Amino acid sequence: MGSNEQTSWYRQEGEALLVHLYVQPRASRSRICGIHEGELKLQLAAPPVDGAANDACRSFFARLCKVPRSAVTILAGETSRHKRLRIAGGSVAPIMAVLGE
Repeated sequence: MGSNEQTSWYRQEGEALLVHLYVQPRASRSRICGIHEGELKLQLAAPPVDGAANDACRSFFARLCKVPRSAVTILAGETSRHKRLRIAGGSVAPIMAVLGE
């Protein structure tokens, strides 16, 4: 895998981190489980009902990146498995630590 493919799922934009996600709802537990077709794969225990999975997604990244939940915004993909997140004040370092890179 080339370095461009490895980093295609995120981009640092000033003080914000933009992340491309592939979300799998109704998993046994919430966790990052690697890269899936150029997107960060996130398994969520929450179901995709009444915004529960989106709320869980925002909370997950807020905890991981140690930012307030209000700093995590879903830019695209509210009703899709493919999402784009903006994490204000976020760094890719805690995500890379989970990935083991």
